[in-house]
Amino acid sequence: MKRSMTLRSLAGLALACVPFAYLTCAPGARAQGYPAKSISMLVPFAPGGTSDIVARMIQPGMAKDLGASIVVDNRGGGGGVIATGMLARAAPDGYTIMINHQGLAFNATLRKNLPYDTLKDLAPVALAGATPNVLVVNPALGVRSVREFLELARARPGAINYGSGGVGSAGHLPVELLQLMTGVKLVHVPYKGSGPALTDLMSGQIQAMLLTIPAAMPFIAGGKLHAIATSGTRRNPALADLPTIDEAGVKGFEYAPWYGFFAPAGVPAAILDRMHAAVNRTLADPEVRQKLLQQGMEVQPHTRAEFAAQLQGDIEKWARIIEPLGINVD
Repeated sequence: MKRSMTLRSLAGLALACVPFAYLTCAPGARAQGYPAKSISMLVPFAPGGTSDIVARMIQPGMAKDLGASIVVDNRGGGGGVIATGMLARAAPDGYTIMINHQGLAFNATLRKNLPYDTLKDLAPVALAGATPNVLVVNPALGVRSVREFLELARARPGAINYGSGGVGSAGHLPVELLQLMTGVKLVHVPYKGSGPALTDLMSGQIQAMLLTIPAAMPFIAGGKLHAIATSGTRRNPALADLPTIDEAGVKGFEYAPWYGFFAPAGVPAAILDRMHAAVNRTLADPEVRQKLLQQGMEVQPHTRAEFAAQLQGDIEKWARIIEPLGINVD
């Protein structure tokens, strides 16, 4: 009787442990079989923008490396919030990923009613690289350098209008930072997208913009805009003769918006590592690197932990700039 009870007890204990064993082993089992179906890559903006271009340059190599098809899915709207909300709600199985840029860090402060928590609901996967912007002016403004631009702004406070793709956009906040660092007073003219702003810049309705290098290059080459400096920490190979804003005298100024990949929080670490490796092996391809360089992007591989720290650091950095200005886009 005693032996029978002992056997029954052991059997019961084994059955009780089955769910625990399943739960602890299931992520590893799922990771070993990953990927077993098509992957959706969300792009939070319309086709043709830098995020979309980078996604489509990396997608073929990443798909080949993973051995699965990757479908690019443009879900624009809300300054990237719509697609990011979709990602945060997606199943944490590695079959929905997203490319986004530094605006993700801006939105954490700019928008008080986000449908997700940037740090808790998203898992940074891999950093693709960074694209310094270029400060351009209408040639009729008559300035050829950052020094001349700032001297004119100080002599005529409020007389220089600069455009952007909207309040809180990548063309707005860095110029606000430039003003904070130099004490100059410029007038912000927000547009519904950088395209209309660029049109008005070339016509002389506004006088300056901070633009992505790919967007500005054709107009710089054609003489319709004059480039006076780039915004990164070092000179950009696409405009190697142009100094950085820091070099030109605004010490410490740096703005090189990054582009990277994210997954929903809760995706098993083994799957995140698999995706991270696929992105980095694709970025190591010389042909891919050259294509990205032609877009003004410098590839900057990071570990997942380094990318997560970069995101948190940028949220904190831009909160210190945005909050005193009282900018809110909700």
